[in-house]
Formats: sequence, C-alpha cells, structure tokens
Amino acid sequence: MLRAWDVAAVRAAEEARLAQVPAGALMQRAAAGLATTCARLLIGARGGVSGARIALLVGSGNNGGDALWAGSRLAGRGARVDAVLVGAHPHEAGLAALRRAGGRSVDPATPDPAATGTSRSAAETVLARADLVIDGLVGLGGSPGLRPPGDALVAAIPSSAIVVAVDLPSGVDPDAGTTPSTHVRADVTVSFGVPKPCLLLPPACHAAGVVDLVDIGLGPLLDPAACAVERLESGDAVALLPVPPVQAHKYTRGVVGIVAGSAGYTGAAVLACAGALRAGAGMVRYIGPEHPAERVRAAWPEVVVGNGRVQAWVLGSGIDPDDVDADQREALDVALSSGLPCVVDAGALVLLARTLRGGGRPAGPLLLTPHAGELAALLSELAGDPADSPAGAAAAAGVGVGLSRTSREAVEAEPLRHARAAATATAASVLLKGPVTLVVGAHGPARSQDDATPWLATAGAGDVLAGVAGAYLAAGLGVLDAASLAALVHGRAARLASSGGPMLAGDVAAAVPAAVRGLL
Repeated sequence: MLRAWDVAAVRAAEEARLAQVPAGALMQRAAAGLATTCARLLIGARGGVSGARIALLVGSGNNGGDALWAGSRLAGRGARVDAVLVGAHPHEAGLAALRRAGGRSVDPATPDPAATGTSRSAAETVLARADLVIDGLVGLGGSPGLRPPGDALVAAIPSSAIVVAVDLPSGVDPDAGTTPSTHVRADVTVSFGVPKPCLLLPPACHAAGVVDLVDIGLGPLLDPAACAVERLESGDAVALLPVPPVQAHKYTRGVVGIVAGSAGYTGAAVLACAGALRAGAGMVRYIGPEHPAERVRAAWPEVVVGNGRVQAWVLGSGIDPDDVDADQREALDVALSSGLPCVVDAGALVLLARTLRGGGRPAGPLLLTPHAGELAALLSELAGDPADSPAGAAAAAGVGVGLSRTSREAVEAEPLRHARAAATATAASVLLKGPVTLVVGAHGPARSQDDATPWLATAGAGDVLAGVAGAYLAAGLGVLDAASLAALVHGRAARLASSGGPMLAGDVAAAVPAAVRGLL
C-alpha cells in the first residue's frame, strides 16, 4: 500500500528523525537523491550533465536548501548552475556550497544588462536558457498559490525545460491537493520520506508528474492507520481479489442484481452486465424494460432476466431519473431497502438524493459512483432549492445541512472535499470517477487510484466499472475495498485494451479477465 500523511504528521516524523541523526544528514541525503534524479534526466535528454544549464528557484525554507545542495553537486559535475534567490533568507550553508562548486546566485529583481531595450530580469534570462529547472520555492509550510515574484518566475519557465519539484510542486495545497492560483507544473517530483497527499490527490497530482521517492527514514515513525491518503498496489489487489476455492459454486462467487438501462440507453444495461460477468460474478440477474433486456439476452446468454436471489445490487446506469420504468423503480426501492450492498450509479444517484430528502433511509451499505458532473448534481439535489423552508422534509430528515448547490467545475477544483461532503450526507462511500479515481467514506483515509489511461474517457466506461464493483461486493468485499479494487482492475484493463490508442467501453470489459490474470 502506498500511503501519504498530512503535513502535521510528516513534520512530527521529521523532528523525531532529526533527533536520531547528525545535524544536516537528512538534507544531505535528500539533496543527493534530488541531484541523482536530475542527473538521470539530463543524461536522458542531452547525453550528460556537463555543460547543462540548470536554474534553481530557491525559497527561504528547507526545500530551497535541498535545491542549493543538489545544485552544488550538479555544478561539481560540470553543469552551469544559477540560483534565483526568491526568499529573503536562503539556506546559508547550501548557498555557500553552491558558490564553492562554481554556481552563481541571481537576484530576481536585478535587470539583465545584456537585454537592452527590454525590462527582462537576469532571472528571466537564466530561466529562458535553462535545460532543467529545480523548483525549491515553497515547502510543506507554504500557503497554496504563489505570490510575486515567484508567480512571475514560474510563468517564465520555458516549455522546453525539464522541471523537477522538490518534495511537492510549489503553490499546490499539500494536504487538500487543490491547485489555487499559480503553481508549478513539474515533470518529476522528488519527494522525501513519504509521498505528501497532494502527490496522490487530484488535481494537484497532475502537476507533480512522475514521483520519485527518496528514503530518509521516516516510514517507521509514521502510523499507517493515521495516513491521510492510500493507494492500492499490485500486492494489495492480489490479496483482495476473490479467487474461487475448489469447492466454489455460483452462489459462493456472488450473484449480482443489475437494474440499469432504458429505451434510450440500452447499451448501459449490456455494459454493466459485462463488467460484472467479466470480473467473475457467479451469476448476474438483470431487471429492466424489454428492449434493453433483449439486448442483454443477445449479448450475454449467461444473464438471467428477472427477479431472484442476489448478494449485491448495481443500480442506475443508463436510467433517466425523471422517466423511470415502473418495474425498475420498484426494483430500485426494493434493492435500497433490502439491506444488501448497492452500487448507486448515474440516474439512481438523483433518485437516492430524492429518497433521502423525503426521509427515506437505505438499509444496506452504499457505494456511489459519480463522475464530477453527477456528483455536482447529487450535492445540488441534496441541498435542495434555496427557496425551500428550513423546516421542510429535508431539514427534518437531517439531509442537506451545510450543503449548497454546486457545479462540475467546483467539484473538479476540490474533488476530495466534495466527495467527503457527499459521503457524509448520504452515509455512503463515494467513488468519484476521473483521471485519478477517489474512493472516500465520511471518515478515514481517502483512497486514490491512478491505474488508467486518458483513453478511458469514453462513453459507457463507467457502466462497466459499476458492474465490476458490484461483482466484488457480491463476492463479499467491504465497500471501500471493492471500490478501490474495481478502480484498479478497471484502470489496468483499460491500459490493456488501449495499448496506447482509442478503445471502446466494451473493449475494457473484455480486458478485465486479462487484467486479473496479470495481477495473479
């Protein structure tokens, strides 16, 4: 399991570690790891370190010190290193080491005397010529967003330069993973000890690039149960996968009931069934109108159409909440009151919100699987119309308190906060689909899965994911584990199906068995 801890926990661990080692030892280890990564990148890009132009963006904190010490090592290998001193108090020993190695320092306010007829500063000239930029502006203690002159310097980094962030991209929120205002966009982030939440959480993780971890001995000083974010890796997935024993039969492997599809979205029914079948469900039952039912029968003769014994439900894919088939609506109500675990997707999300606002309470564990737009609609539905009386049914039911109507853009800007709000309001777990998938409950660590490919952004992929998650719930996994495992398997299946190019949702479903075999 890959784990990230919040700033307070990391700082406490660093203080404890500093007491165990000689003064300066941790910074030297961090700087050595940073320099090694930068050298590798330069060798890959231009064949060597010698002669490379490196610009350091140096703040007053320890990240600036790490950058200076790393710069001194790279200068010792023949690179031209210029440190742009943004902070008022750069690390003295690191700056002295850089100068001894032949590096130079630049004041960001100093004009470039060679840039006649322009107001360009010497720092901007250094950045314009850089092969590689090391971002040591802001560390864990910095406020989100960059202020002058850091914001202007970051904007001056040329697109041709390799950008390496020290511990985290400057300007992102370390704990929340948000990206307010100006921030660094790194190709590689060299993080020390353990990942910080922003390196696993969207949208900040998209600014981090590839994450290299440098071990400085913090792991034993941090409590795994107190982490802020965690991510399943291959070994974790293998431990969770419901591999059937020799005495297995279809009921022990899990029966999934699927209420999905409509006359306008027949494919959703087919794809949700495909996800459940391909993920290993012992049996799938489908409930829906005759037209999508015919499509399901034709595509999957293994599926049983009609009511019967099930162990988990998948609800809502391809259903219009304002035009629900009567039999499907009854089946949705039965499923939510059954006490069985339910995956609530697409149209069923709005129906669930209306049920909650009316005072209804689902009886079993819930996994909500919205994308950002659907989560915004769910939260807005829970919040209700601003003109509603506080004494209305929703307030009496305790639903929507503290919520306000929101938008897809707001959810994409703060996905963790909005997913937590939905989990709290519905007493459910939430799988928020996106380039990086979040799985959260009302409390405890968030889970973040980054297993997919951008080619997975295709119609119907979410229907397949809902089916996969339903199969894992029916097999007996807890909601958080089923959701995280489904996101991992679904993402890896997408990579297999894509092979670097376009694919269809059905291709993802077809690749699920290969993704599972690859893990096992």
